[in-house]
Amino acid sequence: MAVLGMVGGLTMSGLTLGQEPQGQDSAPQETRQASHNGTRIADGERHGLPVEVYAVVPGTRFLVSLQQDMNTKALRMNQEFHVRTLEPLEAGSGIYLPAGVDIRGHISRVESAGMTGRAKIWLTFDEVRTKFGKLPIVAEVMGVPGDHSIKSGPMQEGVIEGRGGTQKDAAQAAAAGAAMGAIQGVKAKNKKEAAEGAAMGALEAYLMEAGRGQELELPKGAKLELELERALYLVRE
Repeated sequence: MAVLGMVGGLTMSGLTLGQEPQGQDSAPQETRQASHNGTRIADGERHGLPVEVYAVVPGTRFLVSLQQDMNTKALRMNQEFHVRTLEPLEAGSGIYLPAGVDIRGHISRVESAGMTGRAKIWLTFDEVRTKFGKLPIVAEVMGVPGDHSIKSGPMQEGVIEGRGGTQKDAAQAAAAGAAMGAIQGVKAKNKKEAAEGAAMGALEAYLMEAGRGQELELPKGAKLELELERALYLVRE
């Protein structure tokens, strides 16, 4: 009769409980654990797999939140900033970085509304900070909340633009300027001087308002949508 178990050294089919079969993957247990859908948090190690398996592909879009306020009136070129991911970054074979990792970057260029009439910020993203080290990242801003616009492409670098002066604002300024310009001529009881003054005042006010915009302000916690320009490899360098 076959013995199915014995006291002091319980065996089943010749395998002592608690021991792994010969030839089983000897990688640490936490790297072998997988959920029911086959996902696994990246730990920075290759585990004998090709590096392509760990690539978050170009074109991947994901949301981040700003971790500080941004205002074009106060920002300076090369000033550092950081954002935090709001959703996982997924690579091949179910490997991913969970949400909540920091991405650091710097202001590559900034223009205030007072300088150019339309405030702009150029953001450069430098590195992702994970538990197993820093990973280089190349990404562009593709969307922001509010009344800001995005200009993307090779020459734009995902620049974020604020609002400029509107035609309505400029027209209202022109009317006010015309009234102010006409006052001097009216006081002098000279219709020609009043008309000329009104025209000049209207033109000056229109040009000033048409070129004036609002400073671009992004509060802490504002959401940005980023897009990877190059593959992000979730492995230690």
